[in-house]
Amino acid sequence: MPRLFPGLFIALFAAACATSPLGRHQLKLVSDAQMNQMGVAAYRDVQKKTPTVQDPGIVTYVNCVATAVLRETGGSVAWEITTFDDKQVNAFALPGGKIGVYAGLLKVAQTQDQLAAVIGHEVAHVLAGHSAERVSQQMLSQLGLQVASATTGVDPQLLGIATDVFFLLPHSRTQESEADRLGLDTMARAGFDPRQAVTLWQNMRQAGGGKPPQILSTHPSDDTRIRQLQERMSLALPLYEQARQQGKRPECTR
Repeated sequence: MPRLFPGLFIALFAAACATSPLGRHQLKLVSDAQMNQMGVAAYRDVQKKTPTVQDPGIVTYVNCVATAVLRETGGSVAWEITTFDDKQVNAFALPGGKIGVYAGLLKVAQTQDQLAAVIGHEVAHVLAGHSAERVSQQMLSQLGLQVASATTGVDPQLLGIATDVFFLLPHSRTQESEADRLGLDTMARAGFDPRQAVTLWQNMRQAGGGKPPQILSTHPSDDTRIRQLQERMSLALPLYEQARQQGKRPECTR
């Protein structure tokens, strides 16, 4: 029976090979339709459990920033945007065209440009197929653990820890860095100042408490993100200047 496993893995990779917008090879074992269904279901669940902001000024402000960013993504998706009345410093975007922004984020993302950096990052995750990739990685990881445990006799729990640290977490950090770069480009094309993305992560660093070492985290360290964004700025700033020349000058206020 174990002789079947190598062939199974080869078949999976051959059938599920994809490429990210930055040219990185991806594994996708689930369809876009399946991911859209999962994304919408997860979004409705959050909406049921979390109150929404009632201040029309805040809602209009968030929608203004999000709409300007989304206008640069192309496609025919009708995105739904919800501002949640929650102190979390967070936001998310889900397959199926769903965006959630928590009110607590607005204390750290202090300008329209900084909020655009967050929304651009989250939308980039969806457009780059990161959700499908993560689901596929989890599926492959579970299969791999079963195979390794059956063939080596090693404790599955130890194998699971090793898989998280050396496979799933590094892939997640790769996706986060990719979304940072793609999001930076998108916000710049929308006319938001990409330099404010660096300021945002400086704010995040000041607001954050104790964080795990980068090797044990799903996200790059704040310092790593800032460095990578600065390295990308030579590409983003010309996009920003071009957008401004085209009259793209968002004026979102609250």
